[in-house]
Amino acid sequence: MMNGEALFGGSCVALITPFDGDGVDEHAFRKLVNWQITEGTNGLIPVGTTGESPTLSHEEHKRVVEICIEENAGRVPVIAGAGSNSTLEAVDFARHAASAGADALLGVTPYYNKPTQDGLKRHYTAIADAVSIPVIIYDIPGRSIIAMTNETMAELAAHPNITGVKDATADLARPTHLLNRIGPGFSQLSGEDGTALAYRAAGGHGCISVTANIAPRLLAEMHAAWDQGNIARAMEINAQLMPVHEAMFCEASPGPVKYAAGLLGLSSDSLRLPLCEIADTSKDQVRSALRHAGLLN
Repeated sequence: MMNGEALFGGSCVALITPFDGDGVDEHAFRKLVNWQITEGTNGLIPVGTTGESPTLSHEEHKRVVEICIEENAGRVPVIAGAGSNSTLEAVDFARHAASAGADALLGVTPYYNKPTQDGLKRHYTAIADAVSIPVIIYDIPGRSIIAMTNETMAELAAHPNITGVKDATADLARPTHLLNRIGPGFSQLSGEDGTALAYRAAGGHGCISVTANIAPRLLAEMHAAWDQGNIARAMEINAQLMPVHEAMFCEASPGPVKYAAGLLGLSSDSLRLPLCEIADTSKDQVRSALRHAGLLN
């Protein structure tokens, strides 16, 4: 059992990667990192799904991690994306992030090649053996096709470096099951904005959020309110942001959140193919949701 306090919690942001022409807009990314911290975000996650890691070159991936760590300068935890469906690539990303100064790693369950549970155990063990910093499992069957069982996760949690999960299954019974199996020291972070508050009620510690790219202060306040026992305020903020959570997934993420970031002057809305500009009906939904939440006039 993992007793003690979880290492990570609260409102963490799955950062977008701003683009400028054909490359990463480093200036915009640095501004975004600083703004997130000043708005109260509890943790930064570069080059995850929302950061368009599948369409970044390896050099870009590593540079984005380095910039995030440099700009953060130790103010909040940086949980660097280090996922790949190739274990060798994932180990390379993990070693780079650790050497660059990341506080932890986020590794997605391997997509497309559909490993067995035994393959998942070997994959994450290889990553965790290669570094000396915490590794967080990213379980997202909607994109990876395969799902990690609670039994597999509990076995992996016996490794001293595997310390948490980003759970994008929206299974609201799962945090309690994992709490009973693994203990309170295993960081359980929701990967679904719309159910994040309910996830906290079931025993979760926080959320790795898409919406936090554009509403970091409100989400930091929501999680802080929950931690302080102000359930009414947490529920009020959750209701205020629910249309935004839904709009952020009206098309494949990060299309909608990048469009929203463009409206708010945080980043260009540029995406890398095969992702492309969202449809006009989706733009209408995003604008309406931002206005409902008081984020856009």
